[in-house]
Amino acid sequence: MLSKTMQDALNRQVAMEAASSQAYLAMASWAEIQPGLDGVTNFFYQQSDEERVHMLKLIRYINERGGFAIVPTLEQPNITFQSLQRVFEEFLKHEIAVSESINELVGLALQERDFSTHNFLQWYVTEQLEEEALARTLNDKLELVGDDKGGIYLFDKDILLFRSAISKDNNAAG
Repeated sequence: MLSKTMQDALNRQVAMEAASSQAYLAMASWAEIQPGLDGVTNFFYQQSDEERVHMLKLIRYINERGGFAIVPTLEQPNITFQSLQRVFEEFLKHEIAVSESINELVGLALQERDFSTHNFLQWYVTEQLEEEALARTLNDKLELVGDDKGGIYLFDKDILLFRSAISKDNNAAG
């Protein structure tokens, strides 16, 4: 059985994952109306779907442990961006915030001696390592490219390959 404190903290994480899904959906929508960013568009649609899966996983866990998961109301995410580089800077900031939140949850689980929740959260810890590495890599690539149209074209073309490369590297290291 989850404590009220843990239930509330997990519900806050549900809201964060839902907000992440919405933010990435907004990024996908923005990218979709930019000429030639099909890869970026698909990348953020996938990110949005992935965050929704993370939210559902938390909801199911809370309910299975005797708690009550709350489906959150969401604020309108940012829907316009000054540049592709700004989109990816926001992506990185968002992933860092999610990682910090997950780390707080892990700390709370240990403090409460809730080892089931601690164990459950390890999947999120690993996932956030991958997400932050991916966001940092993509930001680094965009910094190298700058405003070069050819570089942006190649970045857009290869963006989905970066995700699989990061996942493969982390799986080999783990």
